[in-house]
Amino acid sequence: MVVPDGTPGPDARDDATAAGGRTVLDETDISRALTRITHEILERNRDADDLVILGIPTRGVPLARRIAARMSEVEDRRITAGALDITMYRDDLHSGPVRPLEHTEIPGDIDGRTVVLVDDVLMSGRTIRAALDALADLGRPTAVQLAVLVDRGHRELPIRADFVGKNLPTSLVEKVRVRLSEVDDQADSVSIAGGVG
Repeated sequence: MVVPDGTPGPDARDDATAAGGRTVLDETDISRALTRITHEILERNRDADDLVILGIPTRGVPLARRIAARMSEVEDRRITAGALDITMYRDDLHSGPVRPLEHTEIPGDIDGRTVVLVDDVLMSGRTIRAALDALADLGRPTAVQLAVLVDRGHRELPIRADFVGKNLPTSLVEKVRVRLSEVDDQADSVSIAGGVG
């Protein structure tokens, strides 16, 4: 099962593991991609003081924290990432099991600032639409930018990532799995497995 944003649900993760899959990004690749994304964000946004970094649960949050940590090193000051729960803004709430609410933590006011949303996989764009709706209830940022580790295509909405770790063209039957040490208790990786049939 793949949820509308392209993130594999629990069943898809089990299927991908069972099918073996192939690793397309390892721990080193992911680290390099996040370092590049960090520098691209800083180059585009000259004043990091006006940036708010928000991860979309689940795996977008540790990715956002890693990006903020790298920014802190470059800028020589502490930059904190937050989390933006989009559960109640999803358009698929009625079509699956009840989703637990996640934690929203906004590091400061977003009004008049640039918000960088961070997620692991971009597919249909529906998760990002939900995130934009959630942001609208919290304030009015000057701009919203999107950073994703993987863009796998198959957009259903006119949404494009500003910063991409890896473009990964896939078929709809393929499953993309992101593993992060903070969430999955194993080495970072991105793998892809073919669908059944």
